[in-house]
Amino acid sequence: MTSSNPPVAYLVNITDRAERDLALLYEEIEAGGSNAARRWYQGLKQAILGLEEAPYIWPATHEARLLRHILYGRRPHSVYRVIYRVLEKRKTVEVLHVRHGSRRQFKASDLK
Repeated sequence: MTSSNPPVAYLVNITDRAERDLALLYEEIEAGGSNAARRWYQGLKQAILGLEEAPYIWPATHEARLLRHILYGRRPHSVYRVIYRVLEKRKTVEVLHVRHGSRRQFKASDLK
């Protein structure tokens, strides 16, 4: 039997820290001057906004089981991690941090 209930949409909240990370990334990849870089960046933003409909599609992080991460890009050099948590009771996804995948594991202090 199938359900006729529409899927529940989650509010995607990008924290100040994650906004700073995204702004820095935009500058680092020179997305303002390159169509390919701009498309890549827009794809990353779409993946983040896609959490609205499917926040559990991405795996839990190794650092903390309550956090999840999007792995975006191509290996080995351009994979970025979008660290987020799902606040189920509030139907909210909180994007906490965006970082290059080759960086060391993050600590709680990295999320501030």
